[in-house]
Amino acid sequence: MKRLLLALLGSLAAAPLGAQQSVTASDFRARLPEDEVVYFLLPDRFENGDTRNDRGGIKGDRLKTGYDPTVGNFYHGGDLKGLTARLDYIQNLGATAIWVGPVFKNKPVQGEPGQEGAGYHGYWTMDFTTVDPHFGTEADFRTFVDGAHARGMKVYMDIIINHTADVIAYKECPASDCPYRSRADYPGAAYTPYIPKGQEHAKAPDWLNDVSLYHNRGNTTYRGESMGMGDFVGLDDIKTEDPRVVNGFIDVFGNWIDRFKVDGFRIDTAKYVNPEFWTAFVPAMIARAKADGIPNFHIFGEVASGDFEPELSQVWTHISGLPTNLDFAFRKAVELVVAGNGSPAVFDRLFAADALYKGGSATALQTPTFISNHDLGRFAYFARKALPNESMDDTLKRAELANALMFVVRGVPVVYSGDEQGFIGHGDDQAARQDMFASKVASYNDQPLLGTSSTTAQANFDTAHPLYKQIAMLAGLRRQYPALRHGRQVLRNYDEAPGLLAISRIDTDGKEVLGVFNTATHPVSANIETDPKTAALVALGGDCPAFPRLPGSFAVSLPPLSYMICVAR
Repeated sequence: MKRLLLALLGSLAAAPLGAQQSVTASDFRARLPEDEVVYFLLPDRFENGDTRNDRGGIKGDRLKTGYDPTVGNFYHGGDLKGLTARLDYIQNLGATAIWVGPVFKNKPVQGEPGQEGAGYHGYWTMDFTTVDPHFGTEADFRTFVDGAHARGMKVYMDIIINHTADVIAYKECPASDCPYRSRADYPGAAYTPYIPKGQEHAKAPDWLNDVSLYHNRGNTTYRGESMGMGDFVGLDDIKTEDPRVVNGFIDVFGNWIDRFKVDGFRIDTAKYVNPEFWTAFVPAMIARAKADGIPNFHIFGEVASGDFEPELSQVWTHISGLPTNLDFAFRKAVELVVAGNGSPAVFDRLFAADALYKGGSATALQTPTFISNHDLGRFAYFARKALPNESMDDTLKRAELANALMFVVRGVPVVYSGDEQGFIGHGDDQAARQDMFASKVASYNDQPLLGTSSTTAQANFDTAHPLYKQIAMLAGLRRQYPALRHGRQVLRNYDEAPGLLAISRIDTDGKEVLGVFNTATHPVSANIETDPKTAALVALGGDCPAFPRLPGSFAVSLPPLSYMICVAR
């Protein structure tokens, strides 16, 4: 009888991935935000499909065109045609949605002499109405969106509302790093703004060329009133409390939904915009999307923090009207615990704060989780920084452990391009924005990658890479087991020192998936609580115990830096 039961359980575990939820072009609109696996990329750093647009149609040297593939903060040539050509690569990874960095037309180059950089990242917008010619054309963007939709994949646009590129100058301060002047000190005008000759109509829509629609108070200090009124590193800070701005941006971004039928927005620098703007903008975008036949339009903001602040994102869902925000606290918890030697107990505080979301645990299910970021840096970088003498093999294990944790916990997993190819990086910002196609940047190419003998000097689209294969496997488990997408989360056990962390996801029908993680560099053995009705566990990943030691208790053993994912029967 026992042998028969084991055979039955084994056959259930071996069911084809996707057997319970196929991802087809016909039903992708019906999927909820928590059903997705998101792949995030910057177009300039992904794939170069057309070298003719590398300079954006601009003549001159790199200070005119912005193109220099040998320097980290200039354009490298990636574009929308290249992205479209790699859709199969992204889909085979298991991604069901693509969050694409801003595609709007940017100021090609800005910065003081000797400190120039290019708008390759997309966050220095000049024209919100069209595609940056470095990335291609609107027709190229349409081909990309349609190609993703034909595969049943969603497209999330990265949008910016807080600021534009640096165009406005101040008579009292000719540099772009003007100090902030408060309303207390300058209750009227803080500076005298003007638009340099020849740039009077540089921005689009044209209302963005009106200097009265900007705060003009100098650079933010990242605290107090300057959060909402200061220029973000010199970028022109828009007066988003003005009704003309509110209505103008509703029209601009609603038009992108109308024209291209995109499926969601990630909102850059959301916490620097006054909350009243979002309470008007978000409902308008959701209504616009529904009118266009998009019932599950996903909006999530960037309320960034490099610290462990689990309450920050939650509070913003109350004061701003944003449906949810990127889970920076989860990223920090993974850095502390999996990339370092922190206690898994930190996850107890993280998950307890889910109740603070507007909508509680239902909102937490739709919150995008991530372990790497194009601004703060990659998980592997933090692991190497914290443990520089650790072997690359052990860092690879930590990366696999972090991936598994991200795919088991509540929320929507976001994979940052390059993580699946073992990219590490040397830090934040441009140091974490390596090219997927063959790079010419020395500071990228001088570094070995996890799980491969390759470097970024070669193209890295290896579907046999161990991290690519692992992420594809984990994405398949999310497709197959609804508990990993919709299930209630229960924190079962955790150690106060590096070691055990056990989490259950329980679907509405009672089906349970159990993830057990060992964050320590020594083996761990422990007893894990489960539902007393659980008769057996089937291994989906790792070496799960088959039968309980007692009703409601399973004895588990894990090697160092390893995990198991089990389904209860």
